[in-house]
Amino acid sequence: MDFLDISKQRYTTKHYNPTRKISDKDMKDLLEVLRLAPSAVNIQPWHFYVGSTQNAKEKILPAIPDFNIPRIQDCSHFVVLCSKTKMTDQELSAITQKEDKDGRYPKSEIRDTVDSHRKIFAHMHEDQGDFSQWTAKQTYIAMSALLYAAASKGIDSTPIEGMDFDKTDDILNLKNKNLKSVMIVALGYRADNDSNADRPKSRLNSDEVFSSID
Repeated sequence: MDFLDISKQRYTTKHYNPTRKISDKDMKDLLEVLRLAPSAVNIQPWHFYVGSTQNAKEKILPAIPDFNIPRIQDCSHFVVLCSKTKMTDQELSAITQKEDKDGRYPKSEIRDTVDSHRKIFAHMHEDQGDFSQWTAKQTYIAMSALLYAAASKGIDSTPIEGMDFDKTDDILNLKNKNLKSVMIVALGYRADNDSNADRPKSRLNSDEVFSSID
């Protein structure tokens, strides 16, 4: 199945089958997709909290409003996607050092230039006061990768913004880690009564969303 077919078939699941669980191998693959997700200047400004046990679900449920509780209760796994609210120069340099170790730089001059440019971008957004918004946007890129990677494996998903972000941050002690919750994604397998599965996908027509630049 190619990506277009996946895009046509994927939908947001409303009801999960609580008896079906994602295999360890499939979950490992999905987390690897998250780890490999692209970000601006490869800043990787995120951290992901993964839950699957009843204890984990009960821990996060106080941050979930009533209408979304079934998604968390019945899913196989959930992932809390968090973005960084600040990054020190030491953290930024650590990314460059990892890239260097992985063999990305044939010359030290290239490594040092990339390191400098990454810090310039980070400091620019700090100075503009939109660093948290910038990193949240990068985290959404990772979220999209997760949704479609899951669909490629026949795994259903629900991106959830209907949540109490401040309470989530408190539950996971994110403020002390310079992190902010952005979204929760529920993962699992649809229930037989998931009516959303039978509804045709609906999007605006192409001429309403595309324009040619002449």
